[in-house]
Amino acid sequence: MRQVAGYRAVVVLLWGLAAYATVACRGLFWDGSSFLVNILDHGRFHDFYVARAHVDWVTQVPVLLLSGLGVRDTRLLSMAYSAALFGVPTALYHLALARVRHDAVLLGIVIAVVAVVYLPTSFFIIGEYNATFAAVTAGMAVTMTPRGSRFGDASLLCVLGVFCVRSYEAMVYLGPLLAAAIVWSRRQDKDPATRILAGIAASAFIAAAVVAAATIADYWGHPHFIKVRSMSFDFWQNLQFAIPLAGLAVSTVVGLAKPTWLQGRGPLVVMGIAAALLASTPWWRFLHEHSILYPPAHYLAREAAGLLLAMLIVCMWLHVAWQRKPPPVLATLRLPPVSQRLVAAMTMLVIAAAIPDVVLTGLWSDYLGRMRGLVDSRHGIIRASDLPLLDWPDKLFAQDWSLPAMSAIVSRTPGRAFVRVDNDFLSNPPFDPACGTLPRLKGYGWR
Repeated sequence: MRQVAGYRAVVVLLWGLAAYATVACRGLFWDGSSFLVNILDHGRFHDFYVARAHVDWVTQVPVLLLSGLGVRDTRLLSMAYSAALFGVPTALYHLALARVRHDAVLLGIVIAVVAVVYLPTSFFIIGEYNATFAAVTAGMAVTMTPRGSRFGDASLLCVLGVFCVRSYEAMVYLGPLLAAAIVWSRRQDKDPATRILAGIAASAFIAAAVVAAATIADYWGHPHFIKVRSMSFDFWQNLQFAIPLAGLAVSTVVGLAKPTWLQGRGPLVVMGIAAALLASTPWWRFLHEHSILYPPAHYLAREAAGLLLAMLIVCMWLHVAWQRKPPPVLATLRLPPVSQRLVAAMTMLVIAAAIPDVVLTGLWSDYLGRMRGLVDSRHGIIRASDLPLLDWPDKLFAQDWSLPAMSAIVSRTPGRAFVRVDNDFLSNPPFDPACGTLPRLKGYGWR
């Protein structure tokens, strides 16, 4: 019962958070507003970064369809964009959870992915890594849980593989891992059609790794990538990621050193402390002004989250593959009471992770309301230096070069007023030159 309850609780929570983020138009955060403006102004996909184009196409289709049908309400279009950005990873994680729900160990690992990889890095939902990590998790879940219709599984893996071909640079290591797992899992298939499809799926994940490697090589010396690499170890600034990661690390190290520890209440105590700390993070700033939840830090944690995801899906593979003479830690984890407690602990962590997510979404909604009131009551250029953008809580959400796009989207009459920063855009240039310009949005408006 605990296993079923955990599965259902996480699924309901995931979709509830996605719905709340959609209503709050959270897809507009940072780059999202600039991307949406370019989609509407030019009437086509904003896929300037071709190495991630497949994710962009899937998530931007609803906006283009609605715009093509004559919808000019930027609020509705923002909600549609947010729904796609959150709906894709949520649906893929739901698929992964559904596939592994009958295996408590696999279920616990996938719930851990949701708690420690997805929720702590998803405020920056415009980042293609969100959908990529979800697709990889779903792919491994399907690979590790073969069903009667293996042809159907192979077909689904093909779709996920093609989706990942142009998705995110993390596929440079996630792609070969998925491809190897697919080859291993299908090695005894007798049906030629299934074997062919499985081969195509594995090849697609290898192709994703090749595209990612070529992209990394091509942009290695780009100023933006140099800056990004320099921040790779700044993931600790993201409290929503660092706290559950610490709890998971402590439990893993102690469990490996002393597997019998997993049979007691120790793991629940450790994860309970981590969950309590995580749930309380929205109020840490009252104790220390610099201990804040900072949405831009979600972007800083994405690289560490990708490596953590790789380790977790390797654990899924080891659990399924290592049946003969497993190491003590695996044998212990497979004991029903232990695996059930794993599910309970990870479910508790997801619930705790949802609390700062909900708090930040509420603050974001208030920020949009203030921005809307500002641009609807003013004319011309509004200098950001005259606004409290560096004060709490606006400093959590304001980004200098996306402010013109944000102020246009939330305006009843776009073009009447723009918020902009006095910036030469040399010290902090937008990655895409099309972002940061003054949008037109002729005929559009926030209703």
